[in-house]
Amino acid sequence: MLHHECDLGPVRAVTAQIAATTTGCEAEFRLDGRVGGVEIPERAPSVRMNDLWKTTCFEIFWQPLGGTLYSEFNLSPSSCWAAYEFDSFREGMRDAPVDAIAVSCSKGENELVLKAQIAAELPDPAQVALNAIVEHTDGAIQYWALAFGPGKPDFHSEACRQMIVDRG
Repeated sequence: MLHHECDLGPVRAVTAQIAATTTGCEAEFRLDGRVGGVEIPERAPSVRMNDLWKTTCFEIFWQPLGGTLYSEFNLSPSSCWAAYEFDSFREGMRDAPVDAIAVSCSKGENELVLKAQIAAELPDPAQVALNAIVEHTDGAIQYWALAFGPGKPDFHSEACRQMIVDRG
């Protein structure tokens, strides 16, 4: 869903899916709409990089059920990525250990599809959030999530983690 404070703009829908794998997870995000009206970072080497959320980016938050520790993965259409761990809500931030992250992106006139494979220790069952930050070419920003808590969009909020993932 689009956060209620955001204008619709060129993107009409965002869909996402995730599946746990034996080595981590696989995810796919799809933007539908006028992709030409979206700021899309240029293709770059697939490396860990901070501040990806400042433009069009996709995010996964992964928190074991009943725990306070959670992981955040930022996935850019450029193929850059970031992985963080937190002890609790925005506390104790550090780089998360990962074995590998692969990001691929394809775009057409009316859609952008980002696929990611994350090889990392991801405990389950877990509550998961799938989010999108979409920057328009005019500088406006859209925030998309499975759900939002009250107030400004905050992807760190447990209210966004509406999906349960379990390998069992």
